[in-house]
Amino acid sequence: MRAPILTPIFCLLFFLVAVVVHAQQAVVASPPSGCQNTSSETRVRIGDNHNILIGHVEIDCGDTKLYADQVEVFTDEDRTVATGNVVLSQANNRIAAERAEFNLKTKAGTFHNAWGIATIQPQKQAARRDAQPPVPTGQDTDVYFYGETIEKLGARKYKISNGGFTTCVQPTPRWQLASESLELNLDHYTMLRNAVFTVKGVPLLYTPILYYPTTRENRATGILLPTYGTSTLRGQSIHNAFFWAMDRSQDSTFMHDWFANTGQGFGSEYRYNFGGGSDGNVRAYLLNEHEATYTLDDGTASTLPGTRSYEIQGGASQQLPFGFHARGRVNYFSSLTTMQTLHTNISDASRNQRSYGANLVGVLNGFSINGTFDHSEYFYSASDSSATTGSWPRVTIARIERPLFGSQFYYSVNSEFARLLRSSRVGTVELDSGLTRLDTTPQIRFPFKKWSWFTVNSTASVRDTYYTRSLDLTTGSVADEGLNRRYFEFQSQLVGPTFTRVWNTPDNGYAEKFKHSIEPFLTLGRTTAIDNFNRIVQLEGIDAIVGSTTRYSYGVNNRVYAKRRPAGTSSTAPGQAREIISIELVQSYYTDARAAQYDQQYATSFTGAPPSNFSPIALSVRALPADAINATMRAEFDSRYHSLRTISATGTYTRTNRLTSSVSWSKRAFIKELSGFDDPAHLDQYLTATTNAHTMDNHFGGIYSFNYDLLHSSMLMQRVTGFYNAQCCGLSFEYQAYNLSGVTSIAIPVDHRFFMSFTLAGLGNFSPFNGALSGAPR
Repeated sequence: MRAPILTPIFCLLFFLVAVVVHAQQAVVASPPSGCQNTSSETRVRIGDNHNILIGHVEIDCGDTKLYADQVEVFTDEDRTVATGNVVLSQANNRIAAERAEFNLKTKAGTFHNAWGIATIQPQKQAARRDAQPPVPTGQDTDVYFYGETIEKLGARKYKISNGGFTTCVQPTPRWQLASESLELNLDHYTMLRNAVFTVKGVPLLYTPILYYPTTRENRATGILLPTYGTSTLRGQSIHNAFFWAMDRSQDSTFMHDWFANTGQGFGSEYRYNFGGGSDGNVRAYLLNEHEATYTLDDGTASTLPGTRSYEIQGGASQQLPFGFHARGRVNYFSSLTTMQTLHTNISDASRNQRSYGANLVGVLNGFSINGTFDHSEYFYSASDSSATTGSWPRVTIARIERPLFGSQFYYSVNSEFARLLRSSRVGTVELDSGLTRLDTTPQIRFPFKKWSWFTVNSTASVRDTYYTRSLDLTTGSVADEGLNRRYFEFQSQLVGPTFTRVWNTPDNGYAEKFKHSIEPFLTLGRTTAIDNFNRIVQLEGIDAIVGSTTRYSYGVNNRVYAKRRPAGTSSTAPGQAREIISIELVQSYYTDARAAQYDQQYATSFTGAPPSNFSPIALSVRALPADAINATMRAEFDSRYHSLRTISATGTYTRTNRLTSSVSWSKRAFIKELSGFDDPAHLDQYLTATTNAHTMDNHFGGIYSFNYDLLHSSMLMQRVTGFYNAQCCGLSFEYQAYNLSGVTSIAIPVDHRFFMSFTLAGLGNFSPFNGALSGAPR
């Protein structure tokens, strides 16, 4: 009997509950402060400033979005507590966690059992450093991090406990760094404490503290990855470096090398680029080695004494007021043996010269001013004998050429003051033949250009030179007696008549037109008598002018031009004329046969050949058929013995910055008494080649180079460099073998060397001071 009464009551209660639930579902929660929108399946209001959002919760705060299964919002505190599939997205950064406390106003919070990803976008810099990620310039680097707790301290700053990070995308990263405490600052650095470095999940290295650069810039302060090496003399080696990015325009690198057999070395490098032609690079190295015993390939054991040596290399260029420019350079070492056994470049390994100098050049009120300090020392053995050359200083002031009284004649004046350094040392005996020279040369020039196919350029000059020292004809030594030399010189350069022919070839696929030009030329020169020629100390080319001599230089130039469109332009672009082949043949005749021994126009004039009225015949060829191909050749043939004096040829091929290959061949002969230039005991012939190939993105590549002695069928040097760069890491290696047994001044004539280095994205490697791995990208 009570059922009819209870049924309306239950229906009323059910209706009221349904209304309340429907009202809760229909009402969209008010967005927290600073957020545009908030949505969820269910909203439970606990208090005026306390709400619980349940089911597919999304809180949109502009560039920051928070997703979770459930979010508890405290609007008066701008604080949220999210649980279940928590995801925070902010620009290119994302964090996923099981639970999080997050402040929607400060965008800071703590995430539990979380992992995240952040993107580092590189910025362009005014100066660059070798240490950079092994990815193409301009690409983004993704950083993946995880931890029991991740505290988001700022927009791109995190503090991680019991976690780690990597830049690899693989499920099992190629490498990662794990740490108890990790501070990740994506715009600056990452600091790890009690860090473990693992490769493919295998722990390899522990360090109590590690500084890892994660800057947006390609240059970042930090420790660079070490390089491992081994060699015959120094055994195994570890090369370490610390890079300091001082600012956008300058940086420094501090290096330490450990050698298992000999000792250790310390080095530093400073670079700057202030723009406007002001830049420089200076490297210094100190090597402290103890006595070492090494074994050559033939089983011979030898001992190298301990030594403490240093080396300084560098150059600087500085723009100065009033249009002046200063340059400086240094390439100095204290031990020839150390320098030759340390460096991997064959040019350094066989080099026997140290030098330093500076130069100042500018134009002031129509005068060209050039001041130079230059000092070079050449060693003939390890330390017992050497020769010094240079100028200390050399000042040249020249009046720039200008018309004479408004006529077609031009005048100019050149003057030079030079204190020339010349000395030789054998053991403790030193012979000084240096002197001071003051030289003045006024000149008048008349150009005849009435016809384009025939030109004549005539000059008349007088040269007055004063030397503070001269030769004693009795003893042959340099005496402290001054000497003055004066002579007149007349010269005319005739070019033409020029013969040309043009071919139209619009459909050959190479060029629209070809032009062939034949230019015969003749240079006539007359030098008046120099009575005291035999007393002049001949230190440079201007000191070896032979008087009472008429010189005739004659030859012909063949040039071929092609009118073709530049590479990369459309088919409708106009063609541009370019020289593709140039062939020059030249010889000189002298009325005084001694002049052939001092003519600087020919490379073999100073080889000790006997006097001759004829110079060697010089042939020069240059070919540039395309932007990717460049070839040159020069040869000199002796006109008396009808034999080759010297020949050299070089060819280079380049393809879109992916392949560069160059080959050089040289053959040289030396005179021996009157037997000519074909004595096998006085010949040399070398072949040098280098090939550099890599993919467009520098994913992998290699470099191979060699120097081969064709005359003795001996490989002097081989050098192989390879590199592989993956998405987050890279590997570089180099193997070198050289055999300089024929060079008496080399301390270790035969050596084998191997170097290897790894690269992590964001943490670069470097090339050690000895030049190893210098060709690999870093």
